[in-house]
Amino acid sequence: MEACAALGGVTVLDFSSVGPAARCARILADYGATVVKVGAPRRAGAVQIEPPFHAYAGGRGMKRVRVDLKAEAGRAAVLRLAAGADVVIESFRPGVASRLGVGYDDVRRVNDRIVYCSTSGYGQQGDRARWAGHDLDYLAVGGFLHMSGRRADGGPALPGATIADAAAGGMHAAIAILAALVRRGATGRGACLDVSVADGVVSLMALAVDQHLATGEDPAPGGDLLSGRYACYDVYEAGDGKWLAVAAIEPAFWANLCRELGLDRWTSRQLDDAAQDAIRADLRAAFAARPRDEWTRRLAAADTCVAPVLSVAELADDSQLAARGAFVRAEHPERGSFRQLAPLLAGSVREPGPVALRGQDETDTFELLRAAGLGATEIERLQQEGVIA
Repeated sequence: MEACAALGGVTVLDFSSVGPAARCARILADYGATVVKVGAPRRAGAVQIEPPFHAYAGGRGMKRVRVDLKAEAGRAAVLRLAAGADVVIESFRPGVASRLGVGYDDVRRVNDRIVYCSTSGYGQQGDRARWAGHDLDYLAVGGFLHMSGRRADGGPALPGATIADAAAGGMHAAIAILAALVRRGATGRGACLDVSVADGVVSLMALAVDQHLATGEDPAPGGDLLSGRYACYDVYEAGDGKWLAVAAIEPAFWANLCRELGLDRWTSRQLDDAAQDAIRADLRAAFAARPRDEWTRRLAAADTCVAPVLSVAELADDSQLAARGAFVRAEHPERGSFRQLAPLLAGSVREPGPVALRGQDETDTFELLRAAGLGATEIERLQQEGVIA
Protein backbone atom coordinates (compact mmCIF):
# COMPACT_ATOMS: atom_id res chain seq x y z
CA MET A 1 0.00 0.00 0.00
CA GLU A 2 1.38 3.42 -0.94
CA ALA A 3 2.46 5.52 2.03
CA CYS A 4 0.38 8.66 2.49
CA ALA A 5 1.27 11.11 5.23
CA ALA A 6 -2.14 12.12 6.56
CA LEU A 7 -0.52 14.72 8.83
CA GLY A 8 2.09 15.92 6.37
CA GLY A 9 2.64 19.66 6.87
CA VAL A 10 1.56 19.59 10.53
CA THR A 11 4.28 20.70 12.97
CA VAL A 12 4.18 19.59 16.61
CA LEU A 13 6.29 20.89 19.51
CA ASP A 14 6.47 18.19 22.17
CA PHE A 15 7.77 19.09 25.64
CA SER A 16 7.42 15.54 26.99
CA SER A 17 10.09 12.89 27.35
CA VAL A 18 8.13 9.82 28.51
CA GLY A 19 4.57 8.77 29.31
CA PRO A 20 1.21 9.54 27.68
CA ALA A 21 2.31 12.74 25.93
CA ALA A 22 5.29 10.95 24.39
CA ARG A 23 2.91 8.20 23.22
CA CYS A 24 0.73 10.86 21.62
CA ALA A 25 3.70 12.45 19.85
CA ARG A 26 4.72 9.02 18.55
CA ILE A 27 1.25 8.51 17.06
CA LEU A 28 1.25 11.91 15.37
CA ALA A 29 4.73 11.32 13.95
CA ASP A 30 3.64 7.93 12.59
CA TYR A 31 0.90 9.73 10.67
CA GLY A 32 3.45 12.04 9.09
CA ALA A 33 3.52 15.07 11.40
CA THR A 34 6.84 16.84 11.91
CA VAL A 35 7.38 16.34 15.64
CA VAL A 36 10.01 18.47 17.35
CA LYS A 37 11.03 17.16 20.77
CA VAL A 38 11.94 20.05 23.09
CA GLY A 39 14.30 19.16 25.92
CA ALA A 40 16.83 20.85 28.17
CA PRO A 41 20.54 21.09 27.33
CA ARG A 42 22.59 18.36 28.96
CA ARG A 43 24.49 19.51 32.01
CA ALA A 44 26.96 17.65 34.20
CA GLY A 45 25.22 16.34 37.30
CA ALA A 46 21.75 17.26 36.08
CA VAL A 47 18.97 14.71 36.55
CA GLN A 48 16.97 14.34 33.34
CA ILE A 49 14.46 11.72 32.33
CA GLU A 50 15.72 10.06 29.17
CA PRO A 51 13.84 7.05 27.82
CA PRO A 52 15.82 3.95 26.77
CA PHE A 53 17.25 4.15 23.25
CA HIS A 54 14.57 1.77 21.93
CA ALA A 55 11.54 3.36 23.62
CA TYR A 56 8.92 5.25 21.62
CA ALA A 57 10.45 3.78 18.45
CA GLY A 58 13.77 5.43 19.30
CA GLY A 59 12.55 8.85 18.22
CA ARG A 60 12.05 7.57 14.68
CA GLY A 61 11.43 10.41 12.23
CA MET A 62 11.43 13.13 14.90
CA LYS A 63 13.49 16.28 15.26
CA ARG A 64 15.07 17.51 18.49
CA VAL A 65 15.97 20.83 20.07
CA ARG A 66 17.61 21.47 23.42
CA VAL A 67 16.65 24.78 25.02
CA ASP A 68 16.83 26.01 28.61
CA LEU A 69 13.28 27.15 29.41
CA LYS A 70 14.45 28.65 32.69
CA ALA A 71 16.42 31.26 30.77
CA GLU A 72 14.49 34.21 29.38
CA ALA A 73 16.29 33.89 26.04
CA GLY A 74 15.42 30.19 25.96
CA ARG A 75 11.73 30.88 26.47
CA ALA A 76 11.83 33.51 23.75
CA ALA A 77 13.48 31.04 21.37
CA VAL A 78 10.85 28.39 22.05
CA LEU A 79 8.05 30.88 21.47
CA ARG A 80 9.64 31.68 18.09
CA LEU A 81 9.31 27.98 17.28
CA ALA A 82 5.74 27.89 18.62
CA ALA A 83 4.78 30.80 16.36
CA GLY A 84 5.19 28.49 13.36
CA ALA A 85 3.78 25.34 14.93
CA ASP A 86 0.33 23.78 14.65
CA VAL A 87 0.33 21.78 17.89
CA VAL A 88 2.02 22.01 21.28
CA ILE A 89 2.03 19.03 23.65
CA GLU A 90 3.11 19.40 27.26
CA SER A 91 2.98 17.10 30.27
CA PHE A 92 4.22 19.27 33.13
CA ARG A 93 2.36 19.38 36.43
CA PRO A 94 -0.67 21.70 36.18
CA GLY A 95 0.51 25.32 36.18
CA VAL A 96 4.18 24.59 35.50
CA ALA A 97 4.08 25.37 31.77
CA SER A 98 2.63 28.80 32.52
CA ARG A 99 5.29 29.45 35.16
CA LEU A 100 7.93 28.56 32.59
CA GLY A 101 6.41 31.03 30.14
CA VAL A 102 5.25 28.43 27.60
CA GLY A 103 1.65 27.96 28.75
CA TYR A 104 -1.38 28.24 26.50
CA ASP A 105 -1.80 31.98 26.96
CA ASP A 106 1.90 32.55 26.23
CA VAL A 107 1.77 30.53 23.03
CA ARG A 108 -1.58 31.92 21.94
CA ARG A 109 -0.15 35.44 22.02
CA VAL A 110 2.26 34.48 19.24
CA ASN A 111 0.01 31.96 17.47
CA ASP A 112 -3.74 32.20 17.94
CA ARG A 113 -4.33 29.11 15.75
CA ILE A 114 -2.35 26.81 18.02
CA VAL A 115 -3.82 23.51 19.22
CA TYR A 116 -2.36 23.32 22.72
CA CYS A 117 -2.64 19.95 24.47
CA SER A 118 -1.89 19.62 28.19
CA THR A 119 -1.68 16.01 29.35
CA SER A 120 -1.69 15.20 33.04
CA GLY A 121 -2.67 12.37 35.33
CA TYR A 122 -5.84 13.88 36.73
CA GLY A 123 -6.48 16.99 34.65
CA GLN A 124 -5.88 20.67 35.27
CA GLN A 125 -8.42 21.02 38.10
CA GLY A 126 -10.08 18.91 40.77
CA ASP A 127 -9.07 17.41 44.10
CA ARG A 128 -6.42 15.17 42.52
CA ALA A 129 -4.96 17.67 40.06
CA ARG A 130 -1.78 18.15 42.14
CA TRP A 131 -1.23 14.46 42.82
CA ALA A 132 1.81 12.72 41.40
CA GLY A 133 1.00 9.46 39.68
CA HIS A 134 1.81 6.77 37.17
CA ASP A 135 -0.06 4.28 35.03
CA LEU A 136 -1.10 2.02 37.90
CA ASP A 137 -2.58 4.95 39.86
CA TYR A 138 -4.77 6.04 36.95
CA LEU A 139 -5.97 2.50 36.38
CA ALA A 140 -6.81 2.34 40.09
CA VAL A 141 -8.98 5.46 40.28
CA GLY A 142 -10.60 4.73 36.91
CA GLY A 143 -12.10 1.39 37.98
CA PHE A 144 -9.88 -0.73 35.75
CA LEU A 145 -7.93 -2.43 38.55
CA HIS A 146 -11.10 -3.22 40.49
CA MET A 147 -12.51 -5.04 37.46
CA SER A 148 -9.27 -6.91 36.74
CA GLY A 149 -8.57 -10.49 37.72
CA ARG A 150 -7.42 -11.35 41.21
CA ARG A 151 -4.07 -12.54 42.55
CA ALA A 152 -3.77 -15.40 45.00
CA ASP A 153 -3.98 -12.93 47.91
CA GLY A 154 -7.24 -11.48 46.56
CA GLY A 155 -5.74 -8.23 45.31
CA PRO A 156 -6.17 -6.93 41.76
CA ALA A 157 -3.68 -8.33 39.28
CA LEU A 158 -1.10 -5.96 37.83
CA PRO A 159 -1.82 -5.25 34.15
CA GLY A 160 0.61 -6.55 31.56
CA ALA A 161 0.79 -3.27 29.63
CA THR A 162 0.74 0.45 30.42
CA ILE A 163 -2.85 0.80 29.28
CA ALA A 164 -3.37 4.18 30.91
CA ASP A 165 -0.32 5.71 29.27
CA ALA A 166 -0.92 4.17 25.86
CA ALA A 167 -4.70 4.30 25.39
CA ALA A 168 -6.27 6.44 28.10
CA GLY A 169 -3.52 9.05 27.72
CA GLY A 170 -1.63 8.80 24.44
CA MET A 171 -4.46 7.80 22.13
CA HIS A 172 -6.85 10.06 24.04
CA ALA A 173 -4.58 13.06 23.43
CA ALA A 174 -4.02 12.15 19.77
CA ILE A 175 -7.76 11.87 19.11
CA ALA A 176 -8.41 15.21 20.81
CA ILE A 177 -5.65 16.91 18.81
CA LEU A 178 -6.87 15.49 15.50
CA ALA A 179 -10.43 16.62 16.24
CA ALA A 180 -9.16 20.10 17.13
CA LEU A 181 -7.17 20.28 13.89
CA VAL A 182 -10.28 19.36 11.89
CA ARG A 183 -12.27 22.06 13.68
CA ARG A 184 -9.50 24.58 13.10
CA GLY A 185 -9.62 23.76 9.40
CA ALA A 186 -13.28 24.73 9.37
CA THR A 187 -13.24 27.71 11.76
CA GLY A 188 -9.64 28.94 11.90
CA ARG A 189 -9.74 28.70 15.70
CA GLY A 190 -7.15 26.91 17.79
CA ALA A 191 -7.91 25.01 20.99
CA CYS A 192 -6.72 24.39 24.53
CA LEU A 193 -7.10 20.69 25.38
CA ASP A 194 -7.09 19.36 28.94
CA VAL A 195 -6.27 15.65 28.64
CA SER A 196 -6.66 13.73 31.89
CA VAL A 197 -5.30 10.20 31.78
CA ALA A 198 -7.63 9.15 34.61
CA ASP A 199 -10.62 10.48 32.64
CA GLY A 200 -9.42 8.38 29.74
CA VAL A 201 -9.40 5.27 31.92
CA VAL A 202 -12.99 5.95 32.98
CA SER A 203 -13.87 6.24 29.29
CA LEU A 204 -12.30 2.83 28.65
CA MET A 205 -14.47 1.47 31.47
CA ALA A 206 -17.68 2.79 29.87
CA LEU A 207 -19.49 -0.57 29.69
CA ALA A 208 -19.18 -1.15 33.43
CA VAL A 209 -19.69 2.49 34.44
CA ASP A 210 -22.80 2.92 32.29
CA GLN A 211 -24.16 -0.36 33.66
CA HIS A 212 -23.88 1.03 37.18
CA LEU A 213 -25.29 4.45 36.28
CA ALA A 214 -28.31 2.97 34.49
CA THR A 215 -29.13 0.07 36.82
CA GLY A 216 -27.51 0.81 40.18
CA GLU A 217 -25.61 -2.48 39.98
CA ASP A 218 -22.03 -2.58 41.25
CA PRO A 219 -19.97 -4.45 38.63
CA ALA A 220 -17.25 -6.70 40.03
CA PRO A 221 -14.76 -9.15 38.56
CA GLY A 222 -16.46 -12.43 37.88
CA GLY A 223 -19.83 -10.73 37.84
CA ASP A 224 -20.61 -10.89 34.14
CA LEU A 225 -19.66 -12.63 30.93
CA LEU A 226 -16.69 -10.42 30.10
CA SER A 227 -15.10 -10.56 33.56
CA GLY A 228 -15.06 -14.29 34.25
CA ARG A 229 -18.53 -15.37 35.28
CA TYR A 230 -18.81 -18.04 32.59
CA ALA A 231 -16.49 -20.80 31.44
CA CYS A 232 -16.93 -19.86 27.78
CA TYR A 233 -14.84 -16.70 28.33
CA ASP A 234 -11.68 -17.65 30.17
CA VAL A 235 -8.10 -18.88 29.80
CA TYR A 236 -7.07 -22.53 30.04
CA GLU A 237 -3.74 -24.29 30.41
CA ALA A 238 -2.74 -26.68 27.66
CA GLY A 239 -0.80 -29.89 28.10
CA ASP A 240 2.59 -28.21 27.59
CA GLY A 241 2.05 -25.54 30.25
CA LYS A 242 1.18 -22.84 27.72
CA TRP A 243 -2.20 -21.14 27.69
CA LEU A 244 -5.23 -20.68 25.44
CA ALA A 245 -7.75 -17.86 25.43
CA VAL A 246 -11.36 -18.95 24.93
CA ALA A 247 -13.88 -16.27 24.01
CA ALA A 248 -16.79 -18.32 22.67
CA ILE A 249 -19.49 -15.79 23.54
CA GLU A 250 -22.00 -16.47 20.78
CA PRO A 251 -23.93 -19.76 21.10
CA ALA A 252 -22.81 -20.93 17.66
CA PHE A 253 -19.12 -20.54 18.57
CA TRP A 254 -19.69 -22.23 21.91
CA ALA A 255 -21.44 -25.15 20.19
CA ASN A 256 -18.49 -25.49 17.79
CA LEU A 257 -16.05 -25.59 20.70
CA CYS A 258 -18.06 -28.15 22.63
CA ARG A 259 -18.27 -30.36 19.55
CA GLU A 260 -14.52 -30.18 18.89
CA LEU A 261 -13.74 -31.06 22.52
CA GLY A 262 -16.32 -33.84 22.76
CA LEU A 263 -18.31 -31.86 25.32
CA ASP A 264 -21.65 -31.58 23.52
CA ARG A 265 -23.46 -32.13 26.80
CA TRP A 266 -22.65 -28.55 27.77
CA THR A 267 -23.84 -26.89 24.55
CA SER A 268 -27.24 -25.89 25.93
CA ARG A 269 -25.92 -24.91 29.38
CA GLN A 270 -23.45 -22.21 28.34
CA LEU A 271 -24.90 -19.59 30.70
CA ASP A 272 -26.21 -21.92 33.40
CA ASP A 273 -24.63 -20.60 36.60
CA ALA A 274 -25.12 -23.89 38.40
CA ALA A 275 -23.05 -25.74 35.78
CA GLN A 276 -20.04 -23.43 35.48
CA ASP A 277 -17.72 -25.26 37.86
CA ALA A 278 -18.38 -28.56 36.11
CA ILE A 279 -17.94 -27.00 32.66
CA ARG A 280 -14.63 -25.44 33.67
CA ALA A 281 -13.39 -28.74 35.06
CA ASP A 282 -14.20 -30.50 31.80
CA LEU A 283 -12.59 -27.75 29.72
CA ARG A 284 -9.43 -27.88 31.82
CA ALA A 285 -9.22 -31.65 31.45
CA ALA A 286 -9.79 -31.47 27.70
CA PHE A 287 -7.20 -28.76 27.05
CA ALA A 288 -4.64 -30.54 29.24
CA ALA A 289 -4.62 -33.44 26.80
CA ARG A 290 -2.75 -31.64 23.99
CA PRO A 291 -0.08 -28.92 23.57
CA ARG A 292 -1.22 -25.35 23.01
CA ASP A 293 -0.18 -25.09 19.38
CA GLU A 294 -1.86 -28.35 18.48
CA TRP A 295 -5.11 -27.05 19.94
CA THR A 296 -4.61 -23.77 18.09
CA ARG A 297 -4.23 -25.54 14.76
CA ARG A 298 -7.36 -27.56 15.39
CA LEU A 299 -9.63 -24.96 16.97
CA ALA A 300 -8.75 -21.52 15.62
CA ALA A 301 -10.01 -22.27 12.11
CA ALA A 302 -13.11 -24.05 13.41
CA ASP A 303 -15.01 -20.91 14.43
CA THR A 304 -14.46 -21.47 18.15
CA CYS A 305 -12.94 -18.07 19.12
CA VAL A 306 -9.86 -19.75 20.55
CA ALA A 307 -6.40 -18.14 20.33
CA PRO A 308 -2.98 -18.88 21.83
CA VAL A 309 -1.66 -16.72 24.66
CA LEU A 310 1.61 -15.55 23.13
CA SER A 311 4.60 -14.24 25.02
CA VAL A 312 6.33 -11.09 23.75
CA ALA A 313 9.15 -13.24 22.39
CA GLU A 314 6.64 -15.43 20.55
CA LEU A 315 4.75 -12.54 18.97
CA ALA A 316 8.06 -11.12 17.72
CA ASP A 317 8.32 -14.21 15.49
CA ASP A 318 4.60 -14.53 14.76
CA SER A 319 3.79 -15.21 11.09
CA GLN A 320 0.54 -13.20 11.22
CA LEU A 321 2.32 -10.08 12.44
CA ALA A 322 5.06 -10.62 9.86
CA ALA A 323 2.42 -10.79 7.14
CA ARG A 324 1.01 -7.50 8.42
CA GLY A 325 4.42 -5.81 8.23
CA ALA A 326 4.46 -5.20 11.96
CA PHE A 327 8.23 -5.01 12.32
CA VAL A 328 10.96 -2.93 10.75
CA ARG A 329 14.72 -2.87 11.09
CA ALA A 330 16.31 0.16 12.73
CA GLU A 331 19.89 1.37 12.44
CA HIS A 332 21.24 3.28 15.44
CA PRO A 333 24.63 5.08 15.33
CA GLU A 334 25.62 3.79 18.77
CA ARG A 335 23.47 0.71 19.32
CA GLY A 336 23.74 -0.85 15.89
CA SER A 337 20.99 -2.72 14.05
CA PHE A 338 17.88 -4.09 15.71
CA ARG A 339 14.21 -4.68 15.02
CA GLN A 340 11.41 -2.46 16.26
CA LEU A 341 7.67 -2.15 15.80
CA ALA A 342 6.66 -0.44 12.60
CA PRO A 343 3.85 2.15 12.69
CA LEU A 344 0.89 -0.16 13.32
CA LEU A 345 -2.20 2.03 13.43
CA ALA A 346 -4.28 2.00 10.25
CA GLY A 347 -3.29 4.72 7.81
CA SER A 348 0.07 5.51 9.42
CA VAL A 349 3.14 5.89 7.23
CA ARG A 350 5.49 2.94 6.74
CA GLU A 351 8.68 3.80 4.94
CA PRO A 352 10.45 1.03 2.99
CA GLY A 353 13.84 -0.21 4.11
CA PRO A 354 15.71 0.19 7.41
CA VAL A 355 14.90 3.18 9.61
CA ALA A 356 17.81 5.47 10.47
CA LEU A 357 17.69 6.51 14.13
CA ARG A 358 19.75 9.27 15.72
CA GLY A 359 22.20 9.45 18.58
CA GLN A 360 21.08 11.03 21.85
CA ASP A 361 23.30 14.06 21.45
CA GLU A 362 22.27 14.87 17.89
CA THR A 363 19.90 17.85 17.65
CA ASP A 364 18.27 20.14 15.08
CA THR A 365 18.38 23.17 17.35
CA PHE A 366 20.40 25.49 15.13
CA GLU A 367 18.58 24.55 11.93
CA LEU A 368 15.13 25.02 13.46
CA LEU A 369 15.98 28.31 15.15
CA ARG A 370 17.39 29.66 11.89
CA ALA A 371 14.16 28.64 10.15
CA ALA A 372 12.23 30.46 12.91
CA GLY A 373 14.09 33.67 12.08
CA LEU A 374 16.94 33.82 14.58
CA GLY A 375 20.21 35.14 13.16
CA ALA A 376 23.50 33.32 13.23
CA THR A 377 25.02 35.76 15.74
CA GLU A 378 22.11 35.34 18.17
CA ILE A 379 22.19 31.57 17.85
CA GLU A 380 25.94 31.54 18.53
CA ARG A 381 25.44 33.71 21.61
CA LEU A 382 22.72 31.41 22.97
CA GLN A 383 24.97 28.43 22.44
CA GLN A 384 27.91 30.07 24.23
CA GLU A 385 25.65 30.95 27.17
CA GLY A 386 24.46 27.33 27.43
CA VAL A 387 20.86 28.28 26.64
CA ILE A 388 20.70 25.97 23.62
CA ALA A 389 22.53 22.86 22.48
